[in-house]
Amino acid sequence: MATVATIMTEAVEYVDAHDPLAAAARRMRDMNVGALPVRGPDDRLMGIITDRDIVVKAVASDLDPRECPVRNLIDTEPVCVGAQEEIEEAAAMMAEHRIRRLPVVDGDQLVGMVAQADLARALPPEHSGRVVQDISSAP
Repeated sequence: MATVATIMTEAVEYVDAHDPLAAAARRMRDMNVGALPVRGPDDRLMGIITDRDIVVKAVASDLDPRECPVRNLIDTEPVCVGAQEEIEEAAAMMAEHRIRRLPVVDGDQLVGMVAQADLARALPPEHSGRVVQDISSAP
């Protein structure tokens, strides 16, 4: 089976942990993505911020997205996969944690992202359907 490195998106842009949510939302809009890795003060992956996080955790709670820093909304223990892991491992992790985007690391450096759509293209149809269903099902 192929490795995660063969299907990941390599060009990954960060948002800084201290950036306001509004800046993260604008970057997501401009890039047409629903999630961005969050870079901490040591330039390492600190977490992931999603468009859903911004809406559900901030806007719906009346937090000001121009003032609230990204770091306030992220889980600082992001689920990651190694670049040399098999695609099946990434699929299992995404299904287990019910996440649609998975950071790919080489050591402690972020080297890419794998999305649910990447898995769907890489796996046999019968397996990709099951993975998508597992990722999307409610807990």
